Amino acid sequence: MANPWNKRNPLLSMWLSGANAMWGAARSRAAAEAHRQSAAIVAESTRQIIRFWTGATSVPPRRRKRKSR
Repeated sequence: MANPWNKRNPLLSMWLSGANAMWGAARSRAAAEAHRQSAAIVAESTRQIIRFWTGATSVPPRRRKRKSR
């Protein structure tokens, strides 16, 4: 006699497929956000390093003139 616990369950299979798709989408969004944040951190640190080594920190930035209406 065949063991009924070894048979496939189509409802469980569909539920697991849907859960896997949902978690895959969430994982890809989280990975994309982590990539964006790390790229922003690297860009900002590069700007700070260049500003430090070129001496741009000693010169204050120019003030913008307000446009008269």
